[in-house]
Amino acid sequence: MENKPFIFGVAASGDNFTDREKETERLLLNFRHGVNTVLISPRRWGKTSLVQKVCRKAQSDKLKIVYLDIFSCRSDKDFYDAFAAAVLKQTSSKFEEWLENVKMFLSQISPKISMGPDPMTDFSISLEMNPKSEDIDEILQLPEKIAQKKGYNIVICIDEFQQIAEFKDSKIFQKRLRSVWQLQESVSYCLFGSKKHLMNELFEKRSLPFYKFGDAIYLQKIGTQDWVKYICSRFEATGKHISKELAEKICKTVDNHSSYVQQLAWLVWIHTDKVATKADFDAAYQDIIDQNTPLFEKQTENLTTYQMNFLRAITDGVQDEFTSQEILLKYQLGSSANVSTIKRALVNKELIEVEKRRVTIPDPILTQWLKREFEM
Repeated sequence: MENKPFIFGVAASGDNFTDREKETERLLLNFRHGVNTVLISPRRWGKTSLVQKVCRKAQSDKLKIVYLDIFSCRSDKDFYDAFAAAVLKQTSSKFEEWLENVKMFLSQISPKISMGPDPMTDFSISLEMNPKSEDIDEILQLPEKIAQKKGYNIVICIDEFQQIAEFKDSKIFQKRLRSVWQLQESVSYCLFGSKKHLMNELFEKRSLPFYKFGDAIYLQKIGTQDWVKYICSRFEATGKHISKELAEKICKTVDNHSSYVQQLAWLVWIHTDKVATKADFDAAYQDIIDQNTPLFEKQTENLTTYQMNFLRAITDGVQDEFTSQEILLKYQLGSSANVSTIKRALVNKELIEVEKRRVTIPDPILTQWLKREFEM
């Protein structure tokens, strides 16, 4: 199968990863010096691609990387199972080694282990533990014990970390994690997730345990010139050509949103024979709208009239002053108190973001789709 010139919907690597030199270097230094890191940005801006790139660069005999995604975890028990399995798998080079680690470091818990055809990669762990603090501490101390015993350091990267906010008694669970993790000397953590508003709350709210847990990196958009250079080079590498002006148009159309830049560039590439034209771009733009329409319809079909009116106001350029009488009347938003309710609901649905009291729709294609719908 030929490599696609543009990648979206999955983590990018190799030639498909562009820019992020400063963030890569900063994250790499944090990994190598044992600094806890919190990585925050809107969905599909390239967090996972960045972390996986740094994981590959950082891995060595003296620094082991453990990576786990907790999106499917719905309870603290799910988390402990996933955490222990990932640590055991990714710090062992052979079956006998991880089995030895189970016996040595989880002796009090006696976990149940289910194995598939390949015992090195295809196995799961169920921890038959009591909810006693010493049992939980044994699990959370597992990477520290392994690191101390084996004489190396470990970085644990946890994707979709915001899931812990949904657990029962989440604040107690968070306190347990932090109380153990902050005292570890040979293990550091990189925590990131796709729900920006929940990640912000976890790490920026003074009353929550993970406040000021580590170095906070707020991922910014990749600059237009970096994208233009990347898009042009990917076209040239496949025997096609696109002008800098048209490549820039791709970026501006999707507001430099990483995943959409890749997707729109791919669609333009598909329509291009030898040299990309405005007609190719127009066809690609229609494609990206059409491809995302079912998702946008699902996201908006159950919104209230007030919520749709609020989105209409944003697409008309309103970013603040929603409680002014002029805006309330023009967009039929009800009372000032109702605006707060609308805003909170749309934030929870991840349809809007609020930054320094300014409200925006983070998805640029959704914005354009809404404009089209409101005009019909």
